[in-house]
Amino acid sequence: MRVIAGTARSLPLKAPQGLEVRPTTDKIRETLFNMLQWDIPGSVFVDLFSGSGAVGIEALSRGAGKAYFVDKSPRAISCIQQNLSFTKTADRAIVIKQDVCIALESIGRRAGQEKADFIFLDPPYDCGLEREVLRVLNHVALAAENTVIIVEASMGTDFSYVSDLGFSVIREKKYKTNKHLFLKKGNLS
Repeated sequence: MRVIAGTARSLPLKAPQGLEVRPTTDKIRETLFNMLQWDIPGSVFVDLFSGSGAVGIEALSRGAGKAYFVDKSPRAISCIQQNLSFTKTADRAIVIKQDVCIALESIGRRAGQEKADFIFLDPPYDCGLEREVLRVLNHVALAAENTVIIVEASMGTDFSYVSDLGFSVIREKKYKTNKHLFLKKGNLS
């Protein structure tokens, strides 16, 4: 696993040990950031269920102004901090060891008027955590109408409920075994 592009290009990243971590592959991360590349510079990027921090570090490497990393695993937090230090991106990072839903509330309070441009979540597959996080995102100030929320999930994950939670699907990108769903607050039709 490595940083794909930007100031930390080609630098290797560590991944936390354990079966609960499933890092987004380099190829999928590259595809994702090719879709986002023009909007990343200067953005505020939130990486939820961060694991190794590879997605948020990719955003920082490509010019994001700030990135929040949230994970409740001590091993993941240690790994994220090591990767941020190694890639020299720690000065624009805020690392939070906390449950994602609780952290979203505290980030909103801590950030004041700041809004996230991108919120990426890659929860454990098929556990239903996406719905829980989207429920929280619907009412926290950090997620504005222009915030792009990207959910990485298994191919079979059902998202038919997102409009009931106040979100609209703006794009879906399918891979071999998983997908990215791009959402925004509100009804876009």
